[in-house]
Amino acid sequence: MSFEKICFLASGAEVAQSALTRLASAYGNVPPEESDVIVALGGDGFVLSTLHATQKLSRPVYGMNRGTVGFLMNTFGENRLRERLAAAETAEISPLRMKAWQIDGETTEALAINEVSLLRSGPQAAKLRIFVDGKERMRELVCDGALVSTPAGSTAYNYSAHGPILPIGADILALTAMAAFRPRRWRGALLPKSALVRFDVLDPVKRPVSASADSGDVRDVTSVEIRSANEIVHRILFDPGHGLEERLLREQFV
Repeated sequence: MSFEKICFLASGAEVAQSALTRLASAYGNVPPEESDVIVALGGDGFVLSTLHATQKLSRPVYGMNRGTVGFLMNTFGENRLRERLAAAETAEISPLRMKAWQIDGETTEALAINEVSLLRSGPQAAKLRIFVDGKERMRELVCDGALVSTPAGSTAYNYSAHGPILPIGADILALTAMAAFRPRRWRGALLPKSALVRFDVLDPVKRPVSASADSGDVRDVTSVEIRSANEIVHRILFDPGHGLEERLLREQFV
């Protein structure tokens, strides 16, 4: 595939802005809606925000690491960029859709490419009730929080919480507990991608909980529903041999 018209976007970091200036000078720079491909310069957080911001354009996104971890990024390089883009592998991922209800009656909807997480926001542990497809599966989980992760996000917050790494093509979601106190040894479950997950917060005034879809907290939630948004497909480009499936596999042997 030929990518003649490139849109370069960069995080606010000085190293990313400097790279933006040089690459735009070498290859030109067009607005996102006029581009064939979007090149995101930054870290994983920036490429996630780029995917969200350009979702309606259906342009593939190729990240080059000007951040720290860079799991979703390619190695930075200024030479032969169009050749790298033409040879890149494509990973297609769908986000999660979160709907959160708050104590004051407000509702918030958001999309998450990596995960939807719930986290206690007070000094006491959260108490959560878990439903899957309308059926109560856990009457009370006492914990610091819980999350539902996509395969693409399974090496992020989910992995830090000792959740499983999921193959990128798996039609599975990971439900992972964070610092579960009761049941003490319960760390989560693997669910079909089609599952509708609902968390009800028990005693939300005494034990407040916030919810987050990738980023941006929704405070004082009483219930949160999570399901796959299969109608939305993001395309991420990776250099050959360094695709998302290979990265997820490699991460399990380190």
